[in-house]
Amino acid sequence: MAGAMMERVAQSRILGKSPLGAYLRLNEWIWNRLPRSLRSLRPIHSYGRFLHWLVRLQSRQMYLGTFFLRNRPELELIRRLSIAMGAGARPVRTAVVGCSNGAEVYSIAWAVRSTRPTLKLIVHAVDASAEVLGCAREGVYSLGVSDLVRESILDRMTAEEMREMFDQVEGRLRIKPWIKEGITWHLGDAGDPQMVDALGPQDIVVANRFLCHMAPPDAERCLRNIARLVVPGGYLFVSGIDLDVRTKVANDLGWKPLRELMEDIHDGDPSLTVVWPCKYWGLEPLNRRKRDWEVRYASVFQLGEGT
Repeated sequence: MAGAMMERVAQSRILGKSPLGAYLRLNEWIWNRLPRSLRSLRPIHSYGRFLHWLVRLQSRQMYLGTFFLRNRPELELIRRLSIAMGAGARPVRTAVVGCSNGAEVYSIAWAVRSTRPTLKLIVHAVDASAEVLGCAREGVYSLGVSDLVRESILDRMTAEEMREMFDQVEGRLRIKPWIKEGITWHLGDAGDPQMVDALGPQDIVVANRFLCHMAPPDAERCLRNIARLVVPGGYLFVSGIDLDVRTKVANDLGWKPLRELMEDIHDGDPSLTVVWPCKYWGLEPLNRRKRDWEVRYASVFQLGEGT
């Protein structure tokens, strides 16, 4: 009842302005000026969770911004799992859903192949935007701010990493051929049940940082559909999603949270952590006092009978 009432308040307008929006902007101004030591206190943290609940009542829109090597602990775990699953020279099948401009796809391929060049990595990359998928397939990026995603997507890379990953051609950067090898690009919707038939079963599925931009019911439906891609015993990476949605689906379907690098991955992307609780995509601080904290804060799960 209270939730429905607050949703109506969130949509209300007075002289074309949102009262809730004004309240949240004031709170964001105050929150960003609080000392970090105060934010960690239990009453302040509880108020932050209330603020984040209010923020998530507002409308959302899909956002294409991303970075190369965005979450290094996450890439390290993908590398470890790929090497373990690729033992015996069998191919490792990986799908990246919501691949945007390809930065995450190429980061994964580079992380695995730079340390295990002989591993056979088969990657399916999926996005619903033909424009962004075309950019990803081309694999050519500007040195400055990207026109497509309006961010400098190279900011988290060192000069040495850029030399390893790119060839410089006429003032732009082109992904090296050995990184692009074995990647297939697909135009598709994460919520389409036919995606499973189009891609086939996958050892590792990555569905990061786009489900948060959907309304929770849509995000839940997409997440359940995406999970169908994972082979029994395979792994699902899913960060950048409302934690309540992910926790509900994980508990309903009996997913096993991976403890390996869990806290490092949770804190590994400042784009998500520093904006909580004032942005709907913000990621709340990990709280071990919560009864279900492992399921709630895990970004990686093992699925199916293989668990």
